[in-house]
Amino acid sequence: MPPPGGPGNSLPEFPAPLDRLRFAAHLTGMEDKQLDQALVAAVFSQAALRGWADVNIVEAARDADLPLDRVRARFPGRGAVLLRFGIMADQAALTAGSNEPNPRERLFDLVMTRFDALQLHRAGILQLVRALRTDPATSLLLYSATLRSMKWLLDGAGIPSNGIVGGLRVHGLLALWLYALRAWENDDSPDLSATMAAVDRGLDRAIRAENMLPGRSAAPAEEAAAVFVDAGLVEDASASETPPDPDPPAPPKPDAPPL
Repeated sequence: MPPPGGPGNSLPEFPAPLDRLRFAAHLTGMEDKQLDQALVAAVFSQAALRGWADVNIVEAARDADLPLDRVRARFPGRGAVLLRFGIMADQAALTAGSNEPNPRERLFDLVMTRFDALQLHRAGILQLVRALRTDPATSLLLYSATLRSMKWLLDGAGIPSNGIVGGLRVHGLLALWLYALRAWENDDSPDLSATMAAVDRGLDRAIRAENMLPGRSAAPAEEAAAVFVDAGLVEDASASETPPDPDPPAPPKPDAPPL
């Protein structure tokens, strides 16, 4: 199993903790990207200390020595901070990419690199996750944003996300993300091994679920397996099989394709 995030373990484009970003506030003509990084770090640092419900963007901006007028222009509310952070997490994953030849493994790497991005602000994000259970408005906002993120990850891994089946894949990956997020909440290991295992299990379940879509479950095993071969989720086993000896009878076909 590849390390968490694969090639994304180093995230030069993603914000560092707040104490390593304060210097950016004193640069002449600070770029928007630097301001965004510093504000996101300040907000999650504040959330870690007092909880998400008590986060105040103005106070967070002052803690990071950021210009309030520019913060107001880019972040009208806490929801805007979360949307920007989601985009930054996607950018970190997509920039790191993956060298894996199999699209399934590329998707694994992208998902884990996105968790690496969350790990940089772990304490604050844990407070956010707890607050979402009693904050339906923010939960709905993040649901839509995360759905878009999952589509980007699928496309980034080379797995089609358009059409009916593609839409089901997007929603399936969202379910996988939420499943793995629960594992991440309780994962104190330095390499996020429990989160990795959850993502791995989730991908296997997603493949089985796609195999059971209407119109496919009754198909021969070879045709059902071809769904995943075409999507690049599994390797084409038939290409490497040795033809059976013509004398002995051929083995019976399995009821379901190997995953």
